[in-house]
Amino acid sequence: METQQIIQSLSYVTWVLLGGLALGSFALTWLLRQTTDATAGFLGFSGILAAIIGVGWLLVEWGLPQPSELSIVGGTGLDEPRRAAIAAFTLLALLAGIRLRRGGRAAWVGGGAILAGLAALFLGAWSWGGGEAIGVSIFVQLVALAAVTGGSMAAVVLAHWYLVTPRISERPLVLTTQLLMVSLAMQLLLFGVWLAAGMPDLEPFEALTGDVMLFVWLRLVVGLVFPLLLMAMAYRTSLTRSMESATGLLYIEFALVMASTIVAAALLFGEGLLV
Repeated sequence: METQQIIQSLSYVTWVLLGGLALGSFALTWLLRQTTDATAGFLGFSGILAAIIGVGWLLVEWGLPQPSELSIVGGTGLDEPRRAAIAAFTLLALLAGIRLRRGGRAAWVGGGAILAGLAALFLGAWSWGGGEAIGVSIFVQLVALAAVTGGSMAAVVLAHWYLVTPRISERPLVLTTQLLMVSLAMQLLLFGVWLAAGMPDLEPFEALTGDVMLFVWLRLVVGLVFPLLLMAMAYRTSLTRSMESATGLLYIEFALVMASTIVAAALLFGEGLLV
């Protein structure tokens, strides 16, 4: 990989990572407020943290280079709408975080933030796919990465809340681990679908034996299967209120998911490969 390609790829990988952390963590935080008795302290902190990460997301967006050396398309005229969507997400997430901290539900403001974040992901995917059908597949991949990456970060923060406030209900953490198990299982399913379909222009399962097979296998084993097993263990320990054990498991899972997201994004932008 040439130096220019590495530099360009890093910018877009960072975009996916920060966007996933911001949107995924906020979406889970907002959902926990609507469905559980999660504490206002955790909800407000997580909402505001998502907004802060959103600022970083916007800064990276402004600095994105033209992907002349990458396997995506640039210059489709969707840069400004995408930036507006990220800015809207950041502002609405901040307002929602403040309301959550004060005990509010932030139903409409939080829902608007999630829609703005999803719009940013779609505009990015559609632009980088050249306005063709592959853009929909890229969007699905970005949403899946955001759900797992950001959700895993929010899970770590939530688990820490139990260590300092041990008497709160276990339902938020139980629901969180359940949702993340489903998200990881969906990622694993998508991995199989992308490989079977040869997305975007390979033979079925060719990626498992091609030039980047090492990274593909790392994504599968270390980035999908192992985190799913860890999340199942965290779910079991949360049921028995073994919060210290659950926190340790969630830390390991989060580290693996972060690495997995970086690999998946790098393969997407550098090689045009969906895994």
